[in-house]
Amino acid sequence: MKRPAKSTRRSFWFDPRFAIGLGLVVAAVGGVYLIVSASDQSTAVFAARSALAVGDRVQAGDLVATQVRLDGTGDLYVTPDWLPDDGLVVTRTIAAGELVPVSAVGRTSGTETTSVVVELTSALAANIGPGTVVDLWAARKTDQNAYGPPTVLVGQASVVLLVEPTGLTVGTGIRSLELLVPKDNVAEVLESIANRDALAVVPVNEPLEQ
Repeated sequence: MKRPAKSTRRSFWFDPRFAIGLGLVVAAVGGVYLIVSASDQSTAVFAARSALAVGDRVQAGDLVATQVRLDGTGDLYVTPDWLPDDGLVVTRTIAAGELVPVSAVGRTSGTETTSVVVELTSALAANIGPGTVVDLWAARKTDQNAYGPPTVLVGQASVVLLVEPTGLTVGTGIRSLELLVPKDNVAEVLESIANRDALAVVPVNEPLEQ
């Protein structure tokens, strides 16, 4: 009668030095990764895919996102997060491959509207401030001390800035406003300013109570 054959499988052997070495390798790789990640301070900014001329309207497809190290100057260039949905308008020539500076582009709304500073001859309502939509009224000056009936000069203009009085106008109650008006109305507004017409603004909508 034959006896069962003995198993030839060897028992598992574990060397602590192997585990220590493996741990050191993993730690070294992790350390290198952290160092490289910490040193990589690059930011995604847009570069021109091709040469852009003044007046060109550009969308994301006209630009190429490029990873560059800006060293604290990221606010000077257009980034993917900053690009408006309706695109941008080029205000100075940008060469192909050049990073797109914020100073070289503008919003597309700038092709239809522009800012004009007007000097008011009436008190300003307390609820008027930057962002308020107003109607600009004008009473045409007919002679030195007389004015015609007031009419709406520009409807639904946006207030950009309240200009605080300075110099001789301090204490006179005169206040200037920077308004965003359609370019089609600019000539009429400038003519009214030159004529020294009486100008006033009236809010279009009543603000919600807090």
